[in-house]
Amino acid sequence: MATGTLFIVSAPSGAGKTSLVKALCERVPGIALSVSHTTRAQRPGEQDGVDYHFVTQEAFAAKRAAGDFLEYAQVFDHFYGTSKSAVEALLAAGKDVILEIDWQGARQVRQWMPQNLSIFILPPSKQALEQRLRGRGQDSEAVIARRMRDAQAEMQHYDEYDYLVINDEFSVALEELRCIVLAQRLRLPTQQAKFTPVIEELLA
Repeated sequence: MATGTLFIVSAPSGAGKTSLVKALCERVPGIALSVSHTTRAQRPGEQDGVDYHFVTQEAFAAKRAAGDFLEYAQVFDHFYGTSKSAVEALLAAGKDVILEIDWQGARQVRQWMPQNLSIFILPPSKQALEQRLRGRGQDSEAVIARRMRDAQAEMQHYDEYDYLVINDEFSVALEELRCIVLAQRLRLPTQQAKFTPVIEELLA
């Protein structure tokens, strides 16, 4: 059986990454979104094992000590991390796996799993990015200004990635993501592993 491909997807807040990845997973079979572990409290409407794996500080520390995080980070008082064993199990089952992480997390993952494809998503302009952040209608001017500064810093690292997608029109950006996944699945090593019996019979 052919193993899956690990896709790293990063973007500044407001670029539409989460919506695009969700739509991609719904449209393309055989692809899974990695579910992170976190020590923060579960919020209303969230499902354990779907939105996050909610764990205690002690459980998170134990997994970290065991080396079971591809990447992890502390955000304020809470920890977030990607389970190495969970990702490896999905890949071994032939599923493609998407990691939604920032550029710092991407650097950590590349150290553990250099065999990956990385995609950076950019907004079409600063103005569009600010409009999207304001469109949420839940942040103060100070928060929006901070998010714009954070986005500017995040976007400086776009050239560390294999692919670049500009999310101007959602449907176009989604199709570009789909094409990246399908092109990877059609690469010779992947097809050889998947269709070994067919190739052997044809060449016999």
